[in-house]
Amino acid sequence: MAIAVNFSAQALRQSTFPRAMADLALYPLPFKTSCQVEQKRMKKQLHGVAIKRRERNKFTNNRGVSLIVLSSNSDSDSILGQPSAADTIKLFYECINEKNPKKLGGFISGECYIEDCSFFNPFKGKKEVMHFFDLLMRSMGQNVKFIVEHVCEGDGLTVGVVWHLEWKQTQVPFTRGCSFYECSEEGEILVIKKARIIIESPLKPGGVVLVLLKNLTMIFDEFPWAAEWFLKSPHVIIQSLMKIYDIFLAPFVNPLVASYVRIWEFMARSFALAIRIVFHISKILFRQ
Repeated sequence: MAIAVNFSAQALRQSTFPRAMADLALYPLPFKTSCQVEQKRMKKQLHGVAIKRRERNKFTNNRGVSLIVLSSNSDSDSILGQPSAADTIKLFYECINEKNPKKLGGFISGECYIEDCSFFNPFKGKKEVMHFFDLLMRSMGQNVKFIVEHVCEGDGLTVGVVWHLEWKQTQVPFTRGCSFYECSEEGEILVIKKARIIIESPLKPGGVVLVLLKNLTMIFDEFPWAAEWFLKSPHVIIQSLMKIYDIFLAPFVNPLVASYVRIWEFMARSFALAIRIVFHISKILFRQ
């Protein structure tokens, strides 16, 4: 049975191969046809790149699993003509460095949500977010700039940024940080919908954090029922503690804290004024 099949296939090849060669000899393919085939192949490749770009920009439930380090020569960006999420974030930091709040507002969504780990409460809505960035730009002065070190783009229009602050090309201590942004499409532009900002702390507790973590895990292991209840509903405990604080401690502690903050602000301003006076005196003495 196998022999018959092999024989028929071989006979078929022997009978069709000379005929095909004869047809090619009688009707050769022109050069124009090969160029058309090459153009169609290039169009298919460009179309495939555009499709991949659209699929990458779609929201997925598996955000942040695989990060793609962007390169400056992206073919897909040049094809579609729309800035990517990473390009949008880069322009966003340029607006901050230029101290241009009007241009910066174009990158902020109306339902923007900014969570800065240096503050207790997040900033909700465009008005609060713009007020926060306005204070930030004023605090930076004229010579402090954001220096973006790395930009990584993930799935679903998400971007991770590592940055630090510099004053006249000199890095400012304790100003390293990283931010994670989630963008959304509004018409033909991309805007920032959600962000989380983590800044380097000047306090370095070191091994103390590990000791606290060890003690906490020991308590969790010893009382698993309490650990599960706490981890599943930590907001309940926090709300209860806040109610107790508001009833019994807030009337006495809040005025003290407010006065404490005012004292520290007065001391910081006095210290800055003293430094300016010393610098002015030293400048006068050196000129003489």
